[in-house]
Amino acid sequence: CDALTRAYLNLRLKPNKDLLADLINKANGLNSASYTAKTWAVVADEVIKAQAVLEDPEASEAEVKAAEKALTKALEGLEMKSVEPVKAGDTTAGVKTGDAVSMMYPLLGLAIASLGFYGNKKRKRVN
Repeated sequence: CDALTRAYLNLRLKPNKDLLADLINKANGLNSASYTAKTWAVVADEVIKAQAVLEDPEASEAEVKAAEKALTKALEGLEMKSVEPVKAGDTTAGVKTGDAVSMMYPLLGLAIASLGFYGNKKRKRVN
């Protein structure tokens, strides 16, 4: 009875680590090249700490919540790298977003379809 009571008193609930795992996956899915080195270093450090808490089977609810909060704050603090302005005469900066499509082919197709429709309609009138 004493052993059972001691075991019962030593029981504790395991904290839910799903949100922490989702935050780690989100951080790992980001491209570090898109963010400033300073803010990315903070995120990378918090990911390492959060991964340690995630893998610790003895982690308390408070430790999990603290890791979630720290990683969330680090992710919110990420700053995008600034884009350099395009200099005059720089021909490599332009990006083409569409192809040069000739309108001749669609118009030719429309003309052929119209002739076919007209010829079919005329043939029905003769019969």
